[in-house]
Amino acid sequence: MTALTITNQGAIRTLTLCRPEVRNAFNDEVIADLAAAFTEAGLADEVRCVVLAAEGPAFCAGADLNWMRRMADYTRDENLADAAQLAAMLRAIYECPKPTIARVQGDVFAGGVGLVAACDMAVSVDSATYCLSEVKLGLIPATISPYVIRAMGARASHRYFLTAERFSAGEAHSMGLVHAVVTAEALDAKVAELTSALVSASPHAVRACKRLLQDVAEREIDDHLQAHTVSCIADIRASAEGKEGVQSFLQKRKPSWLL
Repeated sequence: MTALTITNQGAIRTLTLCRPEVRNAFNDEVIADLAAAFTEAGLADEVRCVVLAAEGPAFCAGADLNWMRRMADYTRDENLADAAQLAAMLRAIYECPKPTIARVQGDVFAGGVGLVAACDMAVSVDSATYCLSEVKLGLIPATISPYVIRAMGARASHRYFLTAERFSAGEAHSMGLVHAVVTAEALDAKVAELTSALVSASPHAVRACKRLLQDVAEREIDDHLQAHTVSCIADIRASAEGKEGVQSFLQKRKPSWLL
């Protein structure tokens, strides 16, 4: 079964995560598929906007457990290569020349928050729960940080990066991480409202406007920043506490710092 389906409705392309059995958690295959799909959509003349959706009760739970098990024994160099793929995927979403919308139908954890933040817009069901859970595993949300901090602001990021608290869709809206919160029944109508506006605008102007936003907004997400975040996550994954946090999570036990 494919991890990602691609459908077209007129000028609207929808990319749907199809791994509900693992809460749409991503692994190296999903990361490669998403990067390729957003790159292709950006180059396709017939596509005017891209919707990122998911099946099942969760939008994305972050890293897949089997992928985490493999990463647990990675060297720092292997972690660098692995994190670079995730960083490249997030950048492909963020820099896609076509406007992007996250259609959030369920819970969003860890790296999944990065997917939402990398999109231009996000519409969330009111029942969704959000969490940047990395520090509970002895890790940090390094690769997703440039996008999440842009989306929810530095002040809110200080709290939720450091505490790993769960927060509601309403709180995500108040911070700016999502643009609208609706009932499950109203989700598709709200997404359609945005896609209708996007396909009604000048394609050239929309493309130029998106580039303008990225040029003007704070620090550019460039090779230097990407390399820095990749190095940060590789360092902490390879650290003693990073390994202990991941292993304790996989083994369903408390990490050593709670014993």
